[in-house]
Amino acid sequence: MKPSHIEHIGIAVRNLEDAIRFYEKIFDLKCYNIEEVAEQKVRTAFFRVGQTKIELLESTDPEGPVSKFIEKKGEGVHHIAFAVKKIAEQLKHAEKHGITLIDSSPRKGAEGLDIAFLHPKSTSGVLIEICEDKNI
Repeated sequence: MKPSHIEHIGIAVRNLEDAIRFYEKIFDLKCYNIEEVAEQKVRTAFFRVGQTKIELLESTDPEGPVSKFIEKKGEGVHHIAFAVKKIAEQLKHAEKHGITLIDSSPRKGAEGLDIAFLHPKSTSGVLIEICEDKNI
């Protein structure tokens, strides 16, 4: 698997509006996209920092994965996402090399990307997302 770049860093937050204000005020960044990803039970907000994005994640469900993450670990870095080509092949490659997959096939994520997650048990404790933008 050879990523082209870090697509984004996901940060779990309790309150999306407060977090947006922080990034806009302190770092002079502009939030360019807010959307709800119902399947993942989150609202997201995006900022660009060079080629990388910051994705803020607010849970829409107390039983959702981001809510459980915050309950267990508090607000903070939730995952790192790498941009890849041929995501389905990359998942097969990872599994072949003993990586535990959360997603055995890609699904739709924020900004229309195809996404899949690798389990932290296999990645030194880091939740890793791989993403493919089919429009590029």
